[in-house]
Amino acid sequence: MSTTTGAELHKDQPQPRGALDTFFHISERGSTVGTEVRAGVVTFFAMAYIVLLNPLIIGTSPDREGVVLGIPQVAAATALAAGVMSILFGVIAKYPFGIATGLGINTLVAVTMVGQQGLTWPEAMGLVVIDGIIIVLLAVSGFRTAVFNAIPDSMKVAMSVGIGMFIATIGLVDAGFVRRIPDAAMTTVPVQLGTGGSISSWPTFVFIIGLFICGFMVARNIRGGLFIGILLTTVIAMVVEALTGAGSSADNPEGWGMAVPGLPDSFGGIPDLSIVGNVDLFGAFVNLGVISASLLVFTLVLANFFDAMGTMTALGRQAGLTDEHAVLPDMKRALVVEGFGAVVGGATSASSNTVFVDSSAGIADGARTGLANVVTGVLFLVAMFFTPLYEIVPIEAAAPVLVVVGALMMMQVGQIEWSEFTIALPAFLTIVTMPLTYSIANGIGVGFISFALMSLFAGKAKEIHWIMWLISALFVVYFAQGPIMAALS
Repeated sequence: MSTTTGAELHKDQPQPRGALDTFFHISERGSTVGTEVRAGVVTFFAMAYIVLLNPLIIGTSPDREGVVLGIPQVAAATALAAGVMSILFGVIAKYPFGIATGLGINTLVAVTMVGQQGLTWPEAMGLVVIDGIIIVLLAVSGFRTAVFNAIPDSMKVAMSVGIGMFIATIGLVDAGFVRRIPDAAMTTVPVQLGTGGSISSWPTFVFIIGLFICGFMVARNIRGGLFIGILLTTVIAMVVEALTGAGSSADNPEGWGMAVPGLPDSFGGIPDLSIVGNVDLFGAFVNLGVISASLLVFTLVLANFFDAMGTMTALGRQAGLTDEHAVLPDMKRALVVEGFGAVVGGATSASSNTVFVDSSAGIADGARTGLANVVTGVLFLVAMFFTPLYEIVPIEAAAPVLVVVGALMMMQVGQIEWSEFTIALPAFLTIVTMPLTYSIANGIGVGFISFALMSLFAGKAKEIHWIMWLISALFVVYFAQGPIMAALS
């Protein structure tokens, strides 16, 4: 008879070291409080650009009444929503997935809903709130979890790899390493290396140095390497700016993309939260009609739904927190909290908040629990008062982390069944569509539709879960929304 005790069976496993450790399952997931705190800081710096970028997207355009949300107001609201939602997700879902304003959704709100459809900002944010309510209800009902479970494993891997490519592309573009070729060049080639095919700007040169610093840190398995990489690259950026005076890209095409590295003139102030709560839930239905407004809500729901699904799958796999089918434990709870991000984002006029793909930077630095999210969220709340301090870190210093993380996520590509073409083609389309269209939802939609069609042509239609057929049909409507909206107008 065996005399092995329970203590002996678990003697090699780390034991909880207090209430904080137990609550967040820190030791259980092989992490430490110090690692979580440090990785939470890394995630914040990787995400912080959203507080600078979101105001430029939704804070400068007037609505039909001539109202502009304002850059300072949107910056404060963006930091507030990101802080609150990241903390809530960390405490309730207990995963290290930072939450902030979703890129793509904010452009949809600003360009399509306000610019083209003529909604006021309160009306547009009202639709975002409704979108969030619907997503929460879908999560509570278990439908979102059912969708996760219906996706074939190879497609989940393709989603993760595609998001890795997307992350790396964001990093390369933000750093100016890859740039859009001006329309005046009269070429069908959309992008180029640097400026005129060469690396001629100091900020991009700093990015390259930072990329190899971060790459070295990861290759040598240096604890906190990505955080150290951001700090070192920021110091180099400050020195370069002091010596060259490159300035902002708004004044110099070869200047810094967003924040100009240097000591701030001030160290903070009282945030302007005047746009928080300025929401009109039903105005869009009155001004556009029920059908047109409902189509806009449908677009928001589908984009939010699958952006979050793809991102959570990728981040969960990267952190090693998913099961053999790439499903997170307690997925339903995580999805409910994430869905609430759209409600908070709309209510604060910051646009829909969702799981942020840049959280991969913190995960790569060791984040495994919600404690890292709490740290990230607290820093966002602090950022409302001390915005100049984190503006010291230029996007070119954070971008190397995104490229390194993209490379790490690409390692999963071998798990796709490339020898089976009914899987290979949809997986390939999923992977390439995300970075090329700058949209996770687009990549998932193209992948789902092509997977359904390839299975149908191969005589495997009965093997596909009915939810996959339903989602594929919804994506057909999603991609045809332009003609549909035109027909209704």
